[in-house]
Amino acid sequence: MKALAFNEFGGPDKLKLQDVPDPKIKPNEVLVRVRACALNHLDIFVREGIPMLKTPLPFWTGCDIAGEIAEVGAGVQGVKTGDRVAVNPNLTCDRCEFCAQGEDSLCVKYGILGEHVPGGLAEYVAVRADNVLSLPAKISFEEAASFVLTNMTAWRMVVTQGQVRPGQDVLVIGVGGGVSSTAVQIARLCGARVIVTSSDDAKLEKAKALGAEVGINYKKNPAWAKDVFEATGKRGVDVVIENVGAATWKDSIRSLKGGGRLVTCGATSGPVGETLIPLVFWKQVHIIGSTMANRKEFHDVMGQLFAGRLKAIIDEVVPLKDGAAAQQRLAEGKQFGKIVLTP
Repeated sequence: MKALAFNEFGGPDKLKLQDVPDPKIKPNEVLVRVRACALNHLDIFVREGIPMLKTPLPFWTGCDIAGEIAEVGAGVQGVKTGDRVAVNPNLTCDRCEFCAQGEDSLCVKYGILGEHVPGGLAEYVAVRADNVLSLPAKISFEEAASFVLTNMTAWRMVVTQGQVRPGQDVLVIGVGGGVSSTAVQIARLCGARVIVTSSDDAKLEKAKALGAEVGINYKKNPAWAKDVFEATGKRGVDVVIENVGAATWKDSIRSLKGGGRLVTCGATSGPVGETLIPLVFWKQVHIIGSTMANRKEFHDVMGQLFAGRLKAIIDEVVPLKDGAAAQQRLAEGKQFGKIVLTP
């Protein structure tokens, strides 16, 4: 089969649409013919090389997958060839204390399809049968692929970890990326008022179309935390949804009300942020980590898509062969929503 693979670590120029071995399924797995696969910053990090990750080469990424079942393992029931499915990218051991509690992303052997094993930037991918979810006919492969990982992540951040409630103020940092864009929708679904930041006025306007009430351009106003306080009557926000990291960390904490909650799932601008410790204990704020989602959260958020209460946010759809340019566009932050590749 063909895959958008890299044979050495580096920039997008290392990507090549090349022949790789066809995946072989285990008795509890299905083979999915990939019809669409969306990009994430994780694709870039893995391609550039994560020091602690022993990535075998050649390797191909791709976490957000939708397609059709092409083959069914001998021990699988309840699905058949031809079924349209979206893929839950969680990899778990199913035996540790966290798996027993249903907390997939805390699994001691946790991994992500497309990061720890080859993913969906290929014609086919082997996945556990219990990790596929049937797609309604009204949902396109592109919509499903663009929705999975970012909405899993944002749902857990906003609903489970952030505990957002009606009437609260939520600040979403760096709107335009997949997680931050869909976090706007989810926070609005929870009944919150949403404030967003971006360096791009056009992205701020698109976020308002998704339900954001206040947009702040941090490039034009480096003291943007003051704007957050003005927008909240000098109270601060109840929750900050943060995945930018070093560049925004200090001001994200500043933007919280007393007892507020900062939920973080990433650090795209760098992993080391400045924390004013007295601000943390004096304001009694909560700093909460969040990674991906558990199986229930995956089903819950996909159900919101199927019911039409959340929508897929697609920046563009491009052929798999043009994936190097698509990853460059993602790295430069030019997108709003998800870039989807199709074989």
